[in-house]
Order: sequence, then C-alpha cells, then structure tokens
Amino acid sequence: MGKERLFLFDTTLRDGQQTQGVQFATSEKVQIARTLDSLGLDYIEGGWPGANPTDSEFFEADVSTSATMTAFGMTKRSGRSAANDDVLAAVLNAKTPAVCLVGKSHPFHVETALGITLAENTENLRASFAHLVAEGREALFDAEHFFDGFKANPDYALEAIHAAFDAGARWIVLCDTNGGTLPHEVSEIVTKVIASGIPGTHLGIHTHNDTENAVANSLAAVMAGCRQIQGTLNGLGERCGNANLTTIIPTLLLKEPYASQFETGVSLDALKGLRKASRMLDDILNRVPAKQAPYVGASAFAHKAGLHASAIAKDPTTYEHIDPTVVGNSRIVPMSNQAGQSNLRERLVQAGLTVEKGDPALSRILERIKDREARGYSYDTAQASFELLARAELGSLPAFFEVKRYRVTVERRRNKRGRMVSLSEAVVVTKVHGKKFLNVSESMGPDGSDRGPVNALSRALAKDLGPYQDYIADMRLVDFKVRITDGGTEAVTRVIIDSEDGKGRRWSTVGVSANIVDASFDALIDAINWKLIRDGAKS
Repeated sequence: MGKERLFLFDTTLRDGQQTQGVQFATSEKVQIARTLDSLGLDYIEGGWPGANPTDSEFFEADVSTSATMTAFGMTKRSGRSAANDDVLAAVLNAKTPAVCLVGKSHPFHVETALGITLAENTENLRASFAHLVAEGREALFDAEHFFDGFKANPDYALEAIHAAFDAGARWIVLCDTNGGTLPHEVSEIVTKVIASGIPGTHLGIHTHNDTENAVANSLAAVMAGCRQIQGTLNGLGERCGNANLTTIIPTLLLKEPYASQFETGVSLDALKGLRKASRMLDDILNRVPAKQAPYVGASAFAHKAGLHASAIAKDPTTYEHIDPTVVGNSRIVPMSNQAGQSNLRERLVQAGLTVEKGDPALSRILERIKDREARGYSYDTAQASFELLARAELGSLPAFFEVKRYRVTVERRRNKRGRMVSLSEAVVVTKVHGKKFLNVSESMGPDGSDRGPVNALSRALAKDLGPYQDYIADMRLVDFKVRITDGGTEAVTRVIIDSEDGKGRRWSTVGVSANIVDASFDALIDAINWKLIRDGAKS
C-alpha cells in the first residue's frame, strides 16, 4: 500500500503578515515566495488582493511558482449576489488558480460580528463557493473559529462547512482561530467531521499557537484524517503565531508514523535548505533567529555537558534525535568552564584543529577558559572567540593586523531643523604588513539617525584593512548583546556580537571590559580575525 499524500499550504505572506510589527515590501514577498517554492510547498497564499497596495502589487508581479498561488478574501456579503460583490471580485481579479475565502462557522460570530441570521450566512457560503467554482478556480474555505463553533453548536458548524463543500469547495480548512483548542479536542472533532460526510482528503487544518499547541494540533489533525496542513515559516503570525512549518515539515519527513504513512512535495534534498529558508525570513524581518527553535535553531544541536559531548563523539545518536545536516543545521559543542577535555577535543575538531588526547595544551586551554570566564567572559555562545583563544594557546593564531590606537566620540549637535541630535565618530589606526591605515567613520543611518559608537567603530575598523579588505567586504554585524556582570572585584561589561557574511555563515564573539566601548572593540576584532582565518587569508 502506497503512502498517502499530504498537502502543505503556506500562509506566511498573508497570515504571517498579521504579526505585530511585520509589513513586507513587494520585493520581499517575491523573495519569500520563491524560497517557499524551492522547498516544495504545494500552496502559497500571497495575500488579500485589494486589501492593501503591497498585496495587490504582489499579485500583479505575476510570480511564477510550481506551488499553486492562492489569493485570500472573504465570502460575499449579504444583500448582493456573489457576481456583484466588489470585494469578492477583487480576489478573483488576481487571477490565481486557487482562491481561499474566510467565512463564519461559529453562530456567535455570525449573529454578533456579522449581524445576520444563520440561514443567511449559510446561503452566503453556498453562493460564494458556487461562484468560485463556476469561474474555474480551486476553492478553499477557511472555516473561521470552527473548533470553538463546533463546541458551541456542532450542528451549525457542520451545516456551514457542508454548504461550502456541497457547492464545490476543494478544501474545507478547519481553523482554530483563537488558538485555544487542545490536541485531543482536535482529534475528536476532526473524526466527527469526517463521519458527517466530508472525507479527510478534502480537509485542511489551520492552527494558532496561543497554548503552544499549534504544531501538536496540526499533527493530531493529520492522524485523525486531515490531508492539508496550513502554517507559516518560523511560526510567524498574529498574537502567538501560527503552526510553524519549519517544525512540521521535518517532523512529517523524518518521524514515525508520518514518514512511513505520508508523503509531501518536500524532498529530503530540499529539506537541507530549511535552516537557510528560516534565516532568510529572519534577515528580512531584521530579527535575531530563535536559538532554541527546533530543527533550525543555532542551539538545536548544541551539547554543553561534558558527559554529553563525550557520548556524542562516540555516536551522535546518543543525544541527537536526527542528523543536523538533514535540515541544513550543524552540531555545536559549546565551551565553558563546565566543559571537560571531551568537549574541548570535539570542539577543536570542528574548528579544524586536531589535538591528541593527553596533550598538555588541552589543560592549558581549559585553565585559560576557566580563568577568563571567572573574569566575566562567556565562551558558551561565543564559539568564534573560543577558537581564537585555543589557536593562541596552540601557537596557530595568525597575526593579520595590529591595532595601534582607536578613539570614539559622541557629539551632540543641531541638525538643519534645529533639533539636537547625536553623532558618533570613530577613528581607528591599524598596521598591516608594516603599513599604517587611518580610518574615520561616522555612525549615521540613512534617515540621519545615530547608529551609536559601536557601529561607528565597526565601520571604521572594516573600512580599509589593505590586503584583507576583500575578505571582510561581505561581513555585517547582525546582533549586539550587552550584559553587566560581576567579573570578580568589580562589575564589568560583557558584549556578545553576532556577525554574518555573504556565505550565510554566522558567528559570535565576546569582549569584556569595565568600558563598553573597549569590550565591543575586542569582540569586533575577534570577529574579523575569525573571518580571515575561515576564508584562508595569509598573515
């Protein structure tokens, strides 16, 4: 017996855009759609044409995808025919092969929000979907508040979805709009829906994460019979977000009983691009990736305890539920003063450094880590700084450049509008192969705002490093974290900087000082040195 087909429906561009603080530009929506398509998703919901200029422009851009492009709208309003409803017409005018309409299935919302009778709502559903089908579109019904509606009045909830199904809707999508339904309830209700006469091959599931159960609810619906799953990349969505496709997809492909019972449009080869797709969305949103995110997070395969690292070195399956490379991720063995030599040797191997067991250098490195962490450093997350420390103890740390001096000032001045504004200016003098380079940079954003002294220092340091400039041209600072910590006799500032390059690599460095500027500068220097080593620069 062959596997059953599951269809994956992405609504990042529509429901994901309901996230507070998120508003995609048209070009960003096109980029996201193409990334989703490369993963092998079946449907991409592009937005609500006519609801805002960006969504309308996206559909006018005519993005070519293998996935079925879907426009979103709502069912016709009372008092007019489906053919004469201008809102419904705008959705059809997007000319997408599929159209998803949201409609009411909860009596409370029909009578309170819409202010119409249940019979009127049922007729609106029937007429809307009959019109879509007559226009040759694949029709999907987002049955809003379905699970709450079913619990309140199961007879009417079923009447509503049957009206759409009988009118020709290809998919009836059961929505947990408020996100309060639990997995056992989803399973029970989906079973009853199928028993009412709508087969699972025509049922979809759309969940929200308000009880942290969106993924669990989606999987429960699949096991109960639903064959379409809706979700978003990184779980983007209103309030607590939607079901996270970066968790659902690998679970379906790699975990039982899903892997043996079902197939999707996502191949194992495409799955290797999952982490990259996740990072792409975070970059567009200018968000720091969630390190603890399942499958794709930076810490998803991090092993800090010495006992764990020792076992991992012998057999990764001792503490890993999957091979991280399957989803485009990688294993990390963080270094801290809790670590033993097993962690250390494993981390050195990952850095390309081979040290034999029992080598005195291992004890020296561990002692230096413990000493520096007692002074406020943290190598648990700053893997790049750890590697540089280890190389220094092993005598394999190249000397690319020397910082002779640096200075940063913050000046308050009046702008053209007479307002007092801040301006940070940094001066950095470096020496490379006997030649001095003096670089000056202001930290001014495109809108005239001050980006701060650390940004000014970063720009000045990376402005001209002579023969190394080409190596660092694609570097950028993507996150900056500051913590005041007790480093022994007095409070000190710890700075963690995350950097990224054009190859998609991301690395963290640490600096510690009583002065935040000095701590930041040390972390910046580590970031550049790590990049030069990784790219094979010659000292």
